[in-house]
Amino acid sequence: MPYWEAAKYAAKLRTLKTDDEPVLLSVNMDAGHGGASGRYDALAERAEVLAFMLAVWGLTERAAT
Repeated sequence: MPYWEAAKYAAKLRTLKTDDEPVLLSVNMDAGHGGASGRYDALAERAEVLAFMLAVWGLTERAAT
């Protein structure tokens, strides 16, 4: 599926959702179907997802202050 199909889906979700929670769309044009290859690239990709989850849950340092 081309990346613009996911972008259109995310845009549709953002217009139809009824809460204030964000919708994340992360497109990595350098990765394959299984995600980033290489240990550090894969860790950085995973850290991005986990940071988003912590921010949504209000568990970031900025949210605590």
